[in-house]
Amino acid sequence: MSQGVEIRDIEQREGSADAPDDSRDDALVLGQYRFTSRLFVGTGKYSSNEEMNECLEASGCEVVTVAIRRANLDDPEKSLVSHLDRDRYTLLPNTAGCYSAEEACRYARLGRELLETDLIKLEVLGDEKTLLPDPVATLEATATLVAEGFTVLTYTSDDPILARHLAEAGAASVMPAGSPIGSGQGILNPNNIRIILDTIDTPVIVDAGVGTASDVAIAMELGVEGVLLNSGIALARDPVRMARAMKNALLAGREAYQAGRIERKLYANASSPSEGMVDGTGSS
Repeated sequence: MSQGVEIRDIEQREGSADAPDDSRDDALVLGQYRFTSRLFVGTGKYSSNEEMNECLEASGCEVVTVAIRRANLDDPEKSLVSHLDRDRYTLLPNTAGCYSAEEACRYARLGRELLETDLIKLEVLGDEKTLLPDPVATLEATATLVAEGFTVLTYTSDDPILARHLAEAGAASVMPAGSPIGSGQGILNPNNIRIILDTIDTPVIVDAGVGTASDVAIAMELGVEGVLLNSGIALARDPVRMARAMKNALLAGREAYQAGRIERKLYANASSPSEGMVDGTGSS
């Protein structure tokens, strides 16, 4: 089975009633893949597989992340993957839980064989407490996997210099954390995200830390290409409703970014023109 939605495949789906009117003009392109939805959703922490699928549907996502460690290499039929509609979703295996470049590359290769895709979300963590990425090992693993033909989406910190090196190494997407994984703190350092966007041409997708819909909108208004999240939906009081909220927030944030916000000003600026107004005496 060929995993992923290639450019020629998704063009047939863009005319569906569910797609935005301008989806053909505003597609997200990552290597050979092209998507109409810019929301990437994870598969962990749901109360059941049924709830997971309800949330995925409500979110409108096309890309679903799967931890390779949870894919059950011994019995794929009993794994999480067997509960996902692979005709509907592009699976994005990730190397969550890896703490060295060698380990991450090994799991990436396993994911390619198991899920038959060259897509990989690369995570190389530095420690178990913060779950922050190891910058040196992340850069090393990115270069290795790109050389092996993977389409690498790299989880990283919001360091603009590291983002530049990852882009130069050939990452298909640089994925800075909005805040620590699972923290729900939102976008803590929007200025660094702006600098990254100004520094590289590679698609930037905010990954980690999103807690609610407004976080997604803020990220998209900065100009990033997409948002990847999991806990913000899965651990919400009403996960399905939150999934819909995340979808709508992403669309609103993207629209606002493309529309261009007004300039921030210190003082008030009347929205009604003063010229030509009639005063109380009837004269202008």
